[in-house]
Amino acid sequence: MTPELARTALKKYFGYDGFRPLQLDIINKVYQGEDGIVLMPTGGGKSICFQIPAVTMNGTVVVVSPLISLMKDQVDGLTAVGIRAAYLNSSQSSADAHGVEVAYENGELHLLYVSPEKLLSPGFFQFLKRRKVCLFAIDEAHCISAWGHDFRPEYTQLKSIKASFPEVPILALTATADRLTRRDMAEQLGIPNAEQHIASFNRPNLSLAVRPGKQRRQQIVQFLRHRPDTAGIVYCLSRKQTENLAEKLREAGYNAEAYHAGLSPQKRADVQSDFINDRTLIICATVAFGMGIDKSNVRWVIHYSLPKNLENYYQEIGRAGRDGAPADTLLFYSYNDYMTLKDMLGGNQNSELQLAKLDRMKEYADSLACRRRILLNYFSEDHSEDCGNCDICANPPERFDGTVLAQKALSAVTRLRENVGINMTIDVLRGSNRSDLKHNGYDRIKTYGAGRDVTSFDWAQYFNQLISLGYLYVAHEDYNKVKLAPGAKRVLYEGEAVELVKMTTIKERRAKEAANAPKRQRGGVITAENADLFERLRTLRKEIAREKGLPPYVIFHDSTLQEMATFLPASRMEMSRISGVGEAKMTNYGQAFIDAIAGSPEYAKAKAEGTLRPQSQATMDFSGKSASTSSSSTKPTDDTPEDPAKAAKRAARLRDKERIGSTPSHIYSLQAFRSGETPADIAARREMTKGTIVTHLVRCYLAGEEVDIESLLPPFAEDRIREARTANPEAEGTGPIVAWLNDKYGNGTIGYDAVRIVDALAERATQN
Repeated sequence: MTPELARTALKKYFGYDGFRPLQLDIINKVYQGEDGIVLMPTGGGKSICFQIPAVTMNGTVVVVSPLISLMKDQVDGLTAVGIRAAYLNSSQSSADAHGVEVAYENGELHLLYVSPEKLLSPGFFQFLKRRKVCLFAIDEAHCISAWGHDFRPEYTQLKSIKASFPEVPILALTATADRLTRRDMAEQLGIPNAEQHIASFNRPNLSLAVRPGKQRRQQIVQFLRHRPDTAGIVYCLSRKQTENLAEKLREAGYNAEAYHAGLSPQKRADVQSDFINDRTLIICATVAFGMGIDKSNVRWVIHYSLPKNLENYYQEIGRAGRDGAPADTLLFYSYNDYMTLKDMLGGNQNSELQLAKLDRMKEYADSLACRRRILLNYFSEDHSEDCGNCDICANPPERFDGTVLAQKALSAVTRLRENVGINMTIDVLRGSNRSDLKHNGYDRIKTYGAGRDVTSFDWAQYFNQLISLGYLYVAHEDYNKVKLAPGAKRVLYEGEAVELVKMTTIKERRAKEAANAPKRQRGGVITAENADLFERLRTLRKEIAREKGLPPYVIFHDSTLQEMATFLPASRMEMSRISGVGEAKMTNYGQAFIDAIAGSPEYAKAKAEGTLRPQSQATMDFSGKSASTSSSSTKPTDDTPEDPAKAAKRAARLRDKERIGSTPSHIYSLQAFRSGETPADIAARREMTKGTIVTHLVRCYLAGEEVDIESLLPPFAEDRIREARTANPEAEGTGPIVAWLNDKYGNGTIGYDAVRIVDALAERATQN
C-alpha cells in the first residue's frame, strides 16, 4: 500500500484532492500494521482514517460503534460514494442480519459496523475469523475509560480483541479525550505503546459565544431571525425544557420539535428522521440527541443550560459546521445552572472528578479570555494567540500587563514541585501562617509572601486565567495538584508577556453583556457568492434526496454546493474539480447539477462578462472564511420604495457596466487597482467579493502584467505559506495548505487567496 494509492482512493470515492493534516500519516501506520490512538475534533475527518484502508487493503475493516442509530447513516453515506458497507446490531431482523453475514463471508464488504454488544457476543470472533479482518476501528473510544465523560462498562471488554486478533491493528478514535482519558484508553484496549495522533482541535469555522441566562427564549428567537431556513440544535437540561421551548418556537413561526428519552421509540425515530432529512429544521433536545447522527449541514448549536463538562460541550458544539462552512454556537449561563448540576453530580460515581470538570466548565463560561484558547489548552493543545471569532475577541475586556504576576504564580508552582493545589499555592504567595504550610517547609521557598499585595480572591481569579490561557493545568488524577503546562516555560525563561484581565472590570463587563446580549448576535447563514443559485441547488438536492430516500447532506454537503454556486461548473470535467464530487456522486447526481448551473442566469451573466473561473476551491478572503453575499438581499417591489443608498449604489453599478463595455472583467479590475482602489473598494463598488477581485489580479499577474499582488499579503503570510508547502510537498491545491496553517497557527489570518498569491509569485518566478 502506498500514499499514492490512498490519494487516488480519496479522490475516487470522496472527491477530495488532498488529505487533512495527520490523515495520511495515520493511514500509512495502518498499512504498516501499527496500532494507534486518534484524537480529532468532531468533523475533523476521523472516519477517513479507516475508510481509505478499507477500500485499499485486502480484507474487511470492522468498525465498533456504540451508536446504533448512526450506523445506518454512515452505511448510507458510504454506499452513496460506491463503498460496500453494512452493519450488524440489535435493530435488524434475523433475515437482514443473515444477509449481512453472508456478504461478509463472501468477502463482499469493505466495512462492517458492529455494536460492542454484538462484537462480544458468543461465537462472533469465530465468525469474523472466517474472512480476513485488516483493521479494527474503535469509534467513540473514550467510552472505554472511566475518566472519560461517557463511560460505558461494556466497552471495558474490548481488550479481548487484541488477545484474539494479535496481528490485526487497532485504531481507537475519539473526538473528546483529555490526556488522562487517552492514556487509559490505550491501557484498556491492550495497546499501551500505540502512537497517539492528536490533530488540532481548532475549528475556526465555529464562532463561540456565551450570554447571561436571562430572557433565553427571546434571545433565541432573535438569534433565529438572523438565520432563516437553517438547521440547528438547542440542547436543554430537562425533558420539560425541550417541550416548552419547542412549543414556544413553533408559536413564533419556527419549525421545531422536542426530543428526549421520555418519548416513544417511534416518536424519537420520527423526529430524528425528519431532522436528518431537513423536514424539521430545529431540534430542542436533551444531551443524548446528536450522538446518532452524521448531519453535516447543522449551521448552529445553542446550549440552553450549562453542560456538565468541556468534553460534552466541545462534542456537542462540534455537531455544527461539520462541512467546514461557517457555523455559530451560543451558550447561556447562570449560576443557578451551575448549582443545579452540582447537586445532580454530587452523589455520582467519580463525583469528585465530575465536580472538578464542572468547575472548569463554569470557569469557561465566566472567563474573559479568548474562548477558543481555553478549549484548545484544555485539550493539551498549546495555543497562545486569540482567535478573533468568539465573543471575547469581538469585544475585548480591559487588560493589563500581568507578566510579573504570572511569573510569581508559575515560579511558586515550580518551587513547590507541582505538588500542591491552587489554594496552597495562593497561601504560599500570600505568606500564610498555616501550620501545615510551615510544617512542609513551604515558608522557606523564594516566592513565599511574594504576592502579599494581591487578595486571595484576586489570586484565585488570576490562576483561573492562567489555566484558561494554557500556562497551568489541574491534574485531577493526582489530587487536583496544579502543574505547569508547556506555555509556562515561555513566560519563565523566554520572556513571553502575559496579559490578564483587570478584576475591577469584570462586574461592569457582566452588566454590559446582560444589557447588550440580544443586540450582539452575528449571522451564521451559509451563503455563496451567487446566493440565489445556492438556494436553488439546495432545493434540487432536497428533491433528489427525497427521490432516493436519503438525507440531503448525503447527496452533497452545503460547502460543496457553495463551491458550485461560486465557480459555476458547467461540464463533467469542471464538476469533477469541485471538492466533494467523487466518481460515484458524479455518475449518480453530477449531470443534474451541471444542467441546473448551465441553465442559470448566474452562469449566463458570468459567461457574458468573461468572469467564469477555472479554480476548484471556494472563494475565500484572507481570514480563511468564505466570502459571501447575503442571501436575504432582495430587489425592491413596486409597493416598496427603494432605499436611497441602495438606489445610488445600483446607479453606480450601471455606470460601471457602461464604462466596462467590452473590457474583460479581470482587466477592468486591474485598471481600478492601478488607479489606487483597494480590492475591497473595487469589490464593494462592483458588488463582487474581495476574493473575486484578487482572483482577477492574480490572473493578470500570471499573464505577465505588472501587478503588485505581494502588497496584498498579510504579515508573515509568504514565509508561513512557503513553510507549509515545504512541510507538505505532496499537497495538491490550496485546501490542505490552509488547513495545515490553521492547525499550526490557529489564528485564521491566512486564507485561500493568500496561498494563491504566494503560489502565483512562485509560478511566475519559475517562468522567468
